[in-house]
Amino acid sequence: MTPFLNGRKTLAGSALAAPAVASTGCLPGMVRPAPAGTHTPTVEVVKEGDKVVRLVVTCGCGERTEIECLYSA
Repeated sequence: MTPFLNGRKTLAGSALAAPAVASTGCLPGMVRPAPAGTHTPTVEVVKEGDKVVRLVVTCGCGERTEIECLYSA
């Protein structure tokens, strides 16, 4: 099998640069260290029977994210 990019034209261009660092010292999407004296991050698993239906992730800073787990029928 021939690789998809085999024989394709290439464009000259500059390399990608990292975005400027925010005042928090972290790039977007990076995990920020928890401030001193706070709790450690936790992950809570919510199940219905044998299936995991939700993950609840709580950051050390208190931010909470819920991830729904969907399964095909």
